[in-house]
Amino acid sequence: MRSPLPPAVTRAVRSLLTRAKRVPTSELIAWARSRPIQSRTVLYESFAGNGALCNPEAIFRALLADPEFADLTHIWAIGDADAAAALRAEFDGDRRVVIVRRGSGAYWRAVSTAGYLINNATFPPAFSKRVGQVYLNTWHGTPLKLMGFDMPGGARESANTLRNLLNADYLLAANPFMAETMYEDAYQLRNVYRGAIIEEGYPRIDRQRMSDVDRRQRIADLGAALGVDLTGKRIVLFAPTWRGSSFQAPDADLAHLADQAAGLQRALGDDSIVLLKTHQVVHRAASGIPALRRLLVPNTTPTNVLLGLADALVTDYSSIFFDFLATDRPIGFLVPDGDAYGAERGTYMPLDQLPGPVHTAAEALGRELAPLMATGADAHPRYAEWARRFVPYEDGSATFRVVDIVFRGRTADRRVRPVRRDERPRLLFYLGGMRLNGITTAAVNLLNSLDPERYDVTALMAFPRGATTKHNQSRLDPGIRQVFRLGGMNGSKARQIMRRVADVSTDPLRAHRRLGHRTLWRDEWTRIFGSAKFDWVADFSGYSPFWAHLMLHSPRAVRAIWLHNEMAADRDRTVNGKQPFRRSLGRVFAMYRAYDQLVSVSPALTDLNRAELAEYAPSDRFVTLRNLPDLVSTPALDERDEEGEEPEEDAALGETLDAALAVPGIRRFITVGRLSTEKNHARLIRAFAMLSATDPDTQLLIVGGGPLRTELEQQVRDAGLTGRVILTGPLRDPASVMRRCDCFVLSSDYEGQPMVLIEAAQLGLPIVSTAFGSARGALPGDDMHIVDRDDSALAAGMADFLAGRVAPASLDVGTYTSEVLAQFDTLVPRAPASHGSAARSSGTP
Repeated sequence: MRSPLPPAVTRAVRSLLTRAKRVPTSELIAWARSRPIQSRTVLYESFAGNGALCNPEAIFRALLADPEFADLTHIWAIGDADAAAALRAEFDGDRRVVIVRRGSGAYWRAVSTAGYLINNATFPPAFSKRVGQVYLNTWHGTPLKLMGFDMPGGARESANTLRNLLNADYLLAANPFMAETMYEDAYQLRNVYRGAIIEEGYPRIDRQRMSDVDRRQRIADLGAALGVDLTGKRIVLFAPTWRGSSFQAPDADLAHLADQAAGLQRALGDDSIVLLKTHQVVHRAASGIPALRRLLVPNTTPTNVLLGLADALVTDYSSIFFDFLATDRPIGFLVPDGDAYGAERGTYMPLDQLPGPVHTAAEALGRELAPLMATGADAHPRYAEWARRFVPYEDGSATFRVVDIVFRGRTADRRVRPVRRDERPRLLFYLGGMRLNGITTAAVNLLNSLDPERYDVTALMAFPRGATTKHNQSRLDPGIRQVFRLGGMNGSKARQIMRRVADVSTDPLRAHRRLGHRTLWRDEWTRIFGSAKFDWVADFSGYSPFWAHLMLHSPRAVRAIWLHNEMAADRDRTVNGKQPFRRSLGRVFAMYRAYDQLVSVSPALTDLNRAELAEYAPSDRFVTLRNLPDLVSTPALDERDEEGEEPEEDAALGETLDAALAVPGIRRFITVGRLSTEKNHARLIRAFAMLSATDPDTQLLIVGGGPLRTELEQQVRDAGLTGRVILTGPLRDPASVMRRCDCFVLSSDYEGQPMVLIEAAQLGLPIVSTAFGSARGALPGDDMHIVDRDDSALAAGMADFLAGRVAPASLDVGTYTSEVLAQFDTLVPRAPASHGSAARSSGTP
């Protein structure tokens, strides 16, 4: 039987296949983005193409009916076949109205060339607004349930939404609460978003207003569509939020809706009729359930038209009830899972403060709702207050005002404003791959330590997909704005290949100017950040040519890049006979001249990098910022190898470690670090072999993963040290093992400021280290026993510990942290970059 492919090969093959499938669409998008902007074309999209719905539909109908805009072409992006057919039938013969299938070639051409873009949700990740386009995002309702970064796991869940909002020129808010609580706070647009918020009410709510004649006709049409006589009946619209676990198997949940609707009907009596409006995504499944068929309103009927027909509304957590407040008709809330929903998702207002009766049982709600529907009945006590707060501008003219602003450019006497801003510098950090390594730990520690009253902080990352990267991303303070790069750079494959070849074969900064690659980079920045502006941007990783280049295409700002190691030595590092970083780090070095600050993580390392990299940047740009500690109670992070080796979790390893650590009378040395050449674990094993020959009651634990693991395991066996030297592989919580050891030892040839040294000092472990270039000064007070970089010296240093000649290290975390943060303050401009030390023009894209 053939052995399976190695995991790394399997992942690479899958990645190639996925990319191959995307090539035709990528080429089509690249071609479409090269076409001229059609200034008199409007593209509309609602709910990812579910139909001509919501605010975009209201704006569409207003523009279509206005003679002033008779020259506009209106394109609807629709993925639902029934919705497309209904719209096509309604506007058959009107050449101004065009329908394209969402995701098709025609769709991407329209998205890429339409002068106006109107969406109530999000365009796909490949979308990036072009110069000359006007993007209005209307969103789809005032939120009751938590949104954006307020949601559990909200940073990841909101990734494409935040990207769309940052790309928009206008964001539509139905009320001040939506503008402030959702846009500015939940999606953290304050300070960085440079478009405008329109607070003029919701165009879709205008559709709730209709004459008595029109209302009677629409009710008759709805009854005919359902096969139900609605004459003389009070219509109660039941519109719950969909919260099922699977859209593919919703029958049981939808059957429960049928039971709830029946309970409401029994309590309300024969003079009322309950109609059901489901979430659009599950309408097709709901229509297949016999108990729902005669009360399920058509998916093509606009929701706000239904609200205009309804005499009362029953919902749960849906934002639909905010719109219904404009009718002055009663609302009931059916929340059988209120406590669980509040705990899992959360709401902005307590359920017991809603503007209508709240119940967990349908019949009980129906009995309390019925009197509120009686002619002349008083409104619910909280109703008027909620209406004033959430529908203050709904006078039937919201559509006119929005069109006035977006299409006529008239803002005088209109509620249009920028987002709230303050005087805090806006900082952007690219954090690297968020793997289990020292860079990730240093990044998380620094960002979590920055004072949110002093700095507005944004973290940029690739979208985390594995458990490890998700774990590390979740360690960031929730107040830190998190932006993820979804999808890839736009542009034809030919241009991308030319860009890569030029970046490798020539100076990357000159190549992008001479060959026209600047547009690719600027488009990619816009695709991720829209019009967002930062005062100080930093590539905290410092190892990737792509990210180093991308950060140089931010709008004008002070730019910093981190040097976590003796970078020249890292460039020349040899692994398995190859130098994997020589070319990539060479390209990063070539971009140093465009950065204002080259940040090393210790004073000694700054001196080394300044001397060894002098050809790449002036000496005054090399500065120092030490790494910050984390609380040792938080699991420390070991490293993850380039092939994706994950931390060990199996029970057998835990038992082996526990057994080894439980043996009494043993003095234990431990090291934590990547199993690669610069760490020189081979030297450590040889030194330990020399030590153990005279001190047999000793043990060495090597924690880490990496490309040399197999080779080092063989060295241990050859030296007869099995059971005395234990290679644990990477661990999620190496600090818990460090606590049970007696001395930390480091055998590296070169380093930056290793995070493990800070963690060892926090634990009060004695530390023996080789004299790598930046060893002296790696800890405050030089609290380490430093020896020469050879086997005998390292063995002697370990013997010094056994003889009691190596004192425990220590770290005053509070004092050290204050000193580092004071250093950080000197790096950041105290005023916007345009008024301070802006990026130098020499070499800057």
